[in-house]
Amino acid sequence: MDIKDIYALFERQVADYHVTDSVDAPTHNPYPEDSFEHILWEKSFIDTVQWHLEDLVRPDDVDPVEALRLKRWIDRSNQRRTDMVERIDDHYMSLFAHVQPRPGATINTETPAWAIDRLSILALKIYHFTIEANRADSGDEHRAKCRSKLDTLLQQRADLMQAIDDLLRELADGRKVMKLYRQMKMYNDPSLNPMLYAKR
Repeated sequence: MDIKDIYALFERQVADYHVTDSVDAPTHNPYPEDSFEHILWEKSFIDTVQWHLEDLVRPDDVDPVEALRLKRWIDRSNQRRTDMVERIDDHYMSLFAHVQPRPGATINTETPAWAIDRLSILALKIYHFTIEANRADSGDEHRAKCRSKLDTLLQQRADLMQAIDDLLRELADGRKVMKLYRQMKMYNDPSLNPMLYAKR
């Protein structure tokens, strides 16, 4: 898949979520479970649900018990998001496993999957800023500010897609070397978080 196809998939998933616009609705992943597209769809779905969980926990009057439930859900979602990013990187590691690095090949500051992760979030921002930029019940000033931010997001999307495309081409050509450093989160590991293992 090229980066345009990946972004189009993200757009479709975000639109699909907003048919029900419910964090409790199941995903309708249209791709076979063993496909790369399936992983990308699930990644985008996790991001979309988490975006709306963050909205639900924001109001000052949210019930404290409900807020804690949502916070725990967000924590689990963060871990799932990381897991999916690593699965995307596994795909690219396999894809470029045969490539012989050229002399002087360099390492990128982030892996393809973490850049694609940012693209997934951009799809959400663009979706929601498009709504805000055209909201009939808001004032002209609000819409103008949102249109300005939307323009910036669209430029950021173009730049990011070009950068990811360049990175994938450089990896395929051996001008970049792909290395993985797995996320080593401590907060949700009962053997590493002092607040958790102290209670055992």
